[in-house]
Amino acid sequence: MKSVFSWVAIIAVISTVSCKKNDTTPTPPRTDIHLDQNSTLGYHIVDKDGRTLYYFSDDVNGQSSCAGGCLTTWPIFYADSGTTTFSADLSSADFKTILTSGGVKQTTYKGWPLYYYAPGGTAEVSGAEQGEGIGNIWFVAKPNYSITIANYQLTGGNGVNYLADYSPGDGRTNYFCDANGNTLYSFGKDSALMNKYTKPDLSNNDAWPVYETENITVPSTLDKSLFAVISTYGKKQLTYKGWPIYYFGPDDHIRGNNKGITIPPTLVGKIWPVATKDAVPAP
Repeated sequence: MKSVFSWVAIIAVISTVSCKKNDTTPTPPRTDIHLDQNSTLGYHIVDKDGRTLYYFSDDVNGQSSCAGGCLTTWPIFYADSGTTTFSADLSSADFKTILTSGGVKQTTYKGWPLYYYAPGGTAEVSGAEQGEGIGNIWFVAKPNYSITIANYQLTGGNGVNYLADYSPGDGRTNYFCDANGNTLYSFGKDSALMNKYTKPDLSNNDAWPVYETENITVPSTLDKSLFAVISTYGKKQLTYKGWPIYYFGPDDHIRGNNKGITIPPTLVGKIWPVATKDAVPAP
C-alpha cells in the first residue's frame, strides 16, 4: 500500500508541475520603439515607456531645426540604433541617426527627426498626445501617413525664394508633402476630381507624376473627408478639395525641393502651386 501511495504522490506532483508549465504565458520581448493606438489618432509611434514621438514640419529637409528654447518644449529623441529593438509592425530600416547643428545625436523616422513633447519643460506622460497639431507644425509620428505637412521655404527652379503668395521673399510656407517629405502639387487647369494634365499613354507622367495611393491617413489638422481617390489611366490618384495631386519630376524626390512652382517661369505658383490646406475647392 505504501508503494501505491508513493506512486500516486509522484504522479500528482508531475501533473501539478505540468499544469503550471502549460498555464505560463511567455512574456513578449520588450521593444524600445513600438506602436500605440487610440480612437482619436489611430496608430502612432511611441518609445519603450509609451511616450509619444513627434515630427516637426520645419524639418522637412531632414535636418533638425528645433534649437535653443524650442528644445525645452520639444526635447530630442535618440535611441542607439545598434541596440534598439522595434516591434514587428515597424521597419528598423526607416529609423536613422543624424547629428543636430549642436552635435547631438537624434533619431529620425522616414527622414523626419523625432522629438518628445514637454510643455513647460515637464515631460508628457505615457499615453498622452497633447502635442498633436500644435501650430499646424507639430504632429505625432505615424507609420502610414499619406499626407504630411511641411513648413519650409519655397524656392523655384530659378533659385529665387518665394513667400506663400508667390511673391519673392524669404519665409516659410505651410504645404503638403508625402510621408517622406516630397513636395506635392496641384495643376491649375484641372477640374474637380478630373485630371486634365496626364495623357492616356502616361507619356508625360515623368514630368508631373500622379501621386498614387489609396490610403488616406492625414494629420488631425486636416479634414480627411476632403480627400478622395480617383482613377487616372489605371493609377489611383489622391485628390484634395477635388484637386488631383502630383509630384514634380525634377524635384528628384529630394526632401524640401519645391522647384515646380516656377513652371512656367512667367506664372509662378499659378499653374503648379504647392498643395495647401487652404486651397480653394477645384471648379
